[in-house]
Amino acid sequence: MSTHTTQTLDTDKLDELVAEADTGKRAPVGRIALGLLFILPLLWSLFQLWIGSPLPSQFGFGFLNDTQSRALHLAFAVSLAFLAFPAFSRSPTQHIPVMDYVLAAIGAFCASYLFLFNDELAMRPGLPTTMDVVVAGIGLLLTLEAARRSLGPPLMIVAIIFLLYVFFGDASWLPEVLRWKGASFEKAMTHMWLTTEGVFGIALGVSSGFVFLFVLFGALLNQAGAGNYFIQVAFALLGHMRGGPAKAAVLSSAMTGLISGSSIANVVTTGTFTIPLMKKVGFSPEKAGAVEVSSSVNGVIMPPVMGAVAFLMVEYVGIPYIEVVKHAFLPATISYIALLYIVHLEALKADMRGLPRATPAKPWQVQLLRTGIITSSMLILAGSLYYLVLGIKWVLGDLSYLGLLALVVFGYVGLLFLSAKSSDLDMGNSDHEIQKLPVFADIYRSGLYYLVPLVVLIWFLMVERKSPGLSAFWASLLMAFILVSQKPLKAWFRRQGSVSAAFTEGGWDLLEGLVTGARNMIGIGVATATAGIIVGTVTLTGVGQVMAEFVELISGGVLIIMLLMVALISLVLGMGLPTTANYIVVSSLMASVVVELGAQSGLIVPLIAIHMFVFYFGIMADVTPPVGLASFAAAAVSGGDPIKTGFTAFYYSMRTALLPFLFIFNTDLLLIDVTWWQAIVVFFVALAAMLIFAAGTQGYFFARSKWWESALLILVALTLFRPGFWLDQIQAPYTHYQGTELVEYLESHPEQQTVRLAVEGESLDGRWIEKTVDLPLSDDEMANDRLFNGAGLEFRVEDDKVYIDNLAFGSVAEQMKLDFDWEITGFDVENQRPAKEWFFLPAFAIVLWIMRRQKRRNPKVA
Repeated sequence: MSTHTTQTLDTDKLDELVAEADTGKRAPVGRIALGLLFILPLLWSLFQLWIGSPLPSQFGFGFLNDTQSRALHLAFAVSLAFLAFPAFSRSPTQHIPVMDYVLAAIGAFCASYLFLFNDELAMRPGLPTTMDVVVAGIGLLLTLEAARRSLGPPLMIVAIIFLLYVFFGDASWLPEVLRWKGASFEKAMTHMWLTTEGVFGIALGVSSGFVFLFVLFGALLNQAGAGNYFIQVAFALLGHMRGGPAKAAVLSSAMTGLISGSSIANVVTTGTFTIPLMKKVGFSPEKAGAVEVSSSVNGVIMPPVMGAVAFLMVEYVGIPYIEVVKHAFLPATISYIALLYIVHLEALKADMRGLPRATPAKPWQVQLLRTGIITSSMLILAGSLYYLVLGIKWVLGDLSYLGLLALVVFGYVGLLFLSAKSSDLDMGNSDHEIQKLPVFADIYRSGLYYLVPLVVLIWFLMVERKSPGLSAFWASLLMAFILVSQKPLKAWFRRQGSVSAAFTEGGWDLLEGLVTGARNMIGIGVATATAGIIVGTVTLTGVGQVMAEFVELISGGVLIIMLLMVALISLVLGMGLPTTANYIVVSSLMASVVVELGAQSGLIVPLIAIHMFVFYFGIMADVTPPVGLASFAAAAVSGGDPIKTGFTAFYYSMRTALLPFLFIFNTDLLLIDVTWWQAIVVFFVALAAMLIFAAGTQGYFFARSKWWESALLILVALTLFRPGFWLDQIQAPYTHYQGTELVEYLESHPEQQTVRLAVEGESLDGRWIEKTVDLPLSDDEMANDRLFNGAGLEFRVEDDKVYIDNLAFGSVAEQMKLDFDWEITGFDVENQRPAKEWFFLPAFAIVLWIMRRQKRRNPKVA
């Protein structure tokens, strides 16, 4: 068999792997089936663009409320799941069985039931008819089957277990701690299907309102050729370095991660090009695959999309989207830089070289000066663009949108004109002998216009502070225009080919992008709906409180053991669930548990830190054997052993597994309550810590490390990440006072802005709660006034004890879930201590000492 045939078969197998995981394995040849699998996704994309646009509200036509749009969103997802995904591995893929047509139609009807009968259902809330209950039951079963087809059995099995708990939660054979009163079929179906507490809850709303448009934007950007452009740019920049192809794989995966929410698609898209080149410069098949897996999975933690989880966090944590991006940016960035460093250390250990340069290397001084000039030019350009937009708004006023539109079009056409002077990029064949790398100056011009829609998206999100859905709508609309116009404009600029033929080709590119974007959403739409069953079970049965008691019992109230349990639960669930569903399930069950038990331990953990913790361990499951699907995809490309690839990738990803624990104990890493200059310091210190941690775990720094050198490096890294640990051993962070001293202290310390109260009492459901909360204080003179006007809490002194007497509605104290008649047992006051950053000095001194020792052992280190 020829090499070409083998490569074609391999490519077909990889395409099938991606289709099986993302877009659907079925590829029918019949006209009706082909038409349905083209027209339905196209209609879905057009529908989502319509409801995401400002047009319905302006024209007063086609406006849907959240419940109606969620219903139609799920109708498209469920019907396409039955049409695009075969029932079993042996089911036909070249035609659609009649039964699947029937199931798709019934599933679409049941899902759109809340849209079709919205007014009738609104007239009889809580009073379902027999038809309502029957439709809900059938819809629930078909949603579970759609999840099995598109996502595999695990999510369906987890959802069924939760459903069984709804119906049989009062069974005598269940442990008493798990029992609840149970629910009738009518009550369960009403809760799960006819309200927004279950399937049609927040998760499906996020999928319909935000996620679809971002996935569509990524699909259109990739259809235009941006993914290929990012890979080529990465190779032109980094391919000449030690282990260059591996570093290029990391950078290209970081860039494609901006437009893709699928780690498997990332692996196959970039891996088919990068993995063979990594093997050429000396990486083993398993290590080459592991680098690609680690970098592709990291793409899911990179803002702005974060595998759709960013938008779910907005709803679950209750903070603006811009805040989620801010909290996620630093950990994702340092994780990627650390992976680049790990690749560099692997290349040093094996004495690898990079790919041959196209031009002779410039002295490092020249390269540094060139980098500085380029960076400064980009910053000046960004600043100029910012003030130009402000100027257009000031001059044109209400008509400024015309000026901004002209600016975007002019910028796009101008950059496209520059790109037309360069040849179109060709991915080429990574299996042939590379004579030289492409020149960066030739590469970067060829796709500069891809930056225009990205700039528009970031501008709307970060500067205009528009909603994620509206921002993605305008960016997607611009991408649609680019797809249609780029080829005819290039043909016109180059005076080559027929402009009309190029226009037709561009139109087909747009249609294919719209179809691909919708098919990429099938799994996410079904996953969010199925995860809604689990969330609905939590709200209906109160099993979340049971989980809290269970975790507290097993962990013995020790916070680190509790965090390890949550990490393990996230990993186990993530082995079979997609990232989005895993995040929904684990955050619904565990986030409040960690916050509550942390407060009992005296550690006040921000909710966003817990959600980031759960999210990070959920995506680690894509790496972890034996299920890690991304590792299997990479092994299919590299020819290596998938299990060994998975373990190597997990070893490389240890830095990602370390970060979530650091979120909990050092929230500076999430840029919580830090100034801009503190953020700069945190970035550089955290980056240094992560690189030192990578060197310690890799056993190589400037030479092969002795075991005690590696141990010292890891200790230094942990010190840099959490310097307060050592300071706490020397001096306690707080001085504890009895509750009876509260009045005297608050009235004699008017400068105090906050107070840290320890409270305990019985909750409404009969549980005994002990927790610590931070409350703001006002500038009043009397203690009770300071607490009430600052935090909405009023207390009383009774029998030498202090009790909560009143809580203002909507106040900070009420939001902290305090309750009447709870006792204030004490309060903590922060001690005046030296800055924890003093511990950086001995830490860096140890690093410098180890560097000197290793340089003496290896004077030729690169």
